[in-house]
Amino acid sequence: MKKGIHPEYKEVIFQDSSSNFSFLTKSTITSNETVKWEDGNEYPLIKVEVSSASHPFYTGKKLFVDTAGRVEKFNRKYKKK
Repeated sequence: MKKGIHPEYKEVIFQDSSSNFSFLTKSTITSNETVKWEDGNEYPLIKVEVSSASHPFYTGKKLFVDTAGRVEKFNRKYKKK
């Protein structure tokens, strides 16, 4: 590998904003926010919308997403005349 061209690979905390589930892993993503983890160290905090704790595929629960009107709008726009 060439020196100096790769991003820094460090430990960060990902936090699911919908379920307050957090996990520590390594990533190249950066953040200005930090949070103290269970081991007493501070790590950068990355907030995500969906994780394995809130995704319907992993939880087995259906999540209702409001899409009312989208199909009707599509049909009106592209309806054969």
